Amino acid sequence: MKHTNVLLAGATGYLGGYLLKVLIEKQNQVVAIVRNPDKLKNSNENYLEVKQAEVTNPETLRDICKGIDTVISTIGITRQKDGVTYMDVDYQANMNLLEEAKKAGVKNFVYVSAINGDKYRYLKIFEAKEKFVDALKASGLNYTIVRPNGFFSDMKDFLQMAKSGRVYLFGSGNQKFNPIHGEDLARAIIETLDNDVKEFTVGGPDVLSLNEISQLALNAFNKSNKITHLPDFFRRFTIWILRNFTSVKTYGPIEFFLILMAEDNIAPTYGKCHLKDFYIEEAKKGFKS
Repeated sequence: MKHTNVLLAGATGYLGGYLLKVLIEKQNQVVAIVRNPDKLKNSNENYLEVKQAEVTNPETLRDICKGIDTVISTIGITRQKDGVTYMDVDYQANMNLLEEAKKAGVKNFVYVSAINGDKYRYLKIFEAKEKFVDALKASGLNYTIVRPNGFFSDMKDFLQMAKSGRVYLFGSGNQKFNPIHGEDLARAIIETLDNDVKEFTVGGPDVLSLNEISQLALNAFNKSNKITHLPDFFRRFTIWILRNFTSVKTYGPIEFFLILMAEDNIAPTYGKCHLKDFYIEEAKKGFKS
C-alpha cells in the first residue's frame, strides 16, 4: 500500500508514534493531527503534513478529512487527567472525527480499542471505547476494529516492582498473556489496510504467564526470584474498595488491570519483538516508569 492519504489521530502517543514511522516508511501521505506540532517537527516532511487540532473540540476538526482515504485513530486515555473523562475522549473525540470522516466520504476508518473490550464493556475504561465501536459499526463506513493485547509499555508495572526487589501477584500467577510491542502492532495494523478486515485481535510472539513475566522483569535487574503470591481475595477486595471509595479517575485504570490480570488473555501471535529484550533495554536505561 503506497501513496494512500492517511489521517492519523494520536500521532504523538505510544502507538501513534510507531504508526507514523511505519506509514512514512511505506511511502503513505500522512496528515497527523496533534495538539502540539513541535513534537513532530523532525519528521519526514516529504510524506507528512502536521495539522494542529484538538479532537475534543469539533470546531478545530472542520474539513480535516478532506482528500483523506483512511482515518486511523489511536485516540484514548489510560489515566484521566486535565478534567477530561473517558467519555470525553474515547467516545466523543472519536465521534467528532467520525462525523468529519463521513462528511468527507472517507473510505475506511481504523479504530484501536483493546482485547476483550466487548466482553468487559462494563469497565469504565472500556465503556466509552465500546460505545464508539458501536457507533463506528453503524456509521456506514468501511471500518476495522483493532483489539491488541497489552502493550509492552503497560508491562512496566512489573519492571517497577522488580526494580524494588520483589514482584507481587494475585493468585497462582499462571494466567497467560502475549503483550505486543508498539512497532509490531503498527505493522499488523498497516498490513490489514488493504484487506477487508472488520475486526481483529492481535498479541506479541511470546505467550507468557504472569510468573514468567515477573521473572523476566527480575532477571532484567539481575535480581533473585522473589515473587510473592497474594490470595485472590485481596484482588477482589481492592476492586471493591476502589469502586466504592475513589473516583473513576483513580479506579478506572487499576480496575482494568486487576480484572484482566485475573484470567488468560491470549491473542493470535504476531511480531518479532520480545518482552525479555524490552525489559533488558529498559533496565539498561535506568528505567523510568
